Amino acid sequence: MTTITLGPAGTYSHRAAKAVEDGDIEFAESMTAIVEAVAEGEADRGVVPVENSIEGSVTESLDAFSEYDVAVVEEIITPIRHALLAQGESFDLVCSHAQALAQCRGWLDEHYPDVEVEAVASTARGVERAREDPSVAAIGHPENATNGAELELLAEDIQDQSSNATRFVAVAPASERTDAGSKTSFIVYPNADYPGLLLELLEAFADRDINLTRIESRPSGERLGDYVFHIDAAAGLYEERTQDALEDIEDLAENGWVRHLGSYDSVTVLN
Repeated sequence: MTTITLGPAGTYSHRAAKAVEDGDIEFAESMTAIVEAVAEGEADRGVVPVENSIEGSVTESLDAFSEYDVAVVEEIITPIRHALLAQGESFDLVCSHAQALAQCRGWLDEHYPDVEVEAVASTARGVERAREDPSVAAIGHPENATNGAELELLAEDIQDQSSNATRFVAVAPASERTDAGSKTSFIVYPNADYPGLLLELLEAFADRDINLTRIESRPSGERLGDYVFHIDAAAGLYEERTQDALEDIEDLAENGWVRHLGSYDSVTVLN
């Protein structure tokens, strides 16, 4: 079993991927590349972040789900602990993934208001920069300070909210899509625009007492003001009520398309 996730080794995605399957873990530089690799049969599983409790949705992952046909087979919730890592207490630049920088924005403004920040491809890539350059600090998992002698752990738990957690999903080839699970994800492109359209989409679930855990619009890329809707429902596709709701939204999107990414269960991984 080969699993691909955001690299290099040591990222939070890497930690989430370890909980998915035993086997080889490979790395990519973007969420799009991960989803594409699974869709093209180059990897058995992909693990990508989709939502953070502070910064919200990871839009690159959502857009990749619209572009490539894959199945979601598991949800992994991972508490996030950020630490400041550097070769010493004096540095001019902090490097990390854009989401990590945003999650620690308040702490950085308070403790290092004059230090510049730079977004890189992953938290682990920022750690690599800090190992190579004494003028660079990184934000990453505290254990990165022990994986090599170059870095000091300058501060722990620097995220602005103590409840910081990230939701990852494991994706598989579309042929592994299943109806079994406690949650289901849909992507809906109505290809229509009229008053009450969104209400009708929501009523398909509300009328059947299905709780929606997330709904988000993303530009379709077709034209300005045209949207794709990402919907997560707290119900499995094996349930008759979910199947009926799917029929309704397919009718509403008769000029567009509906993709159900499958049903899946959730696990929480402490690392």
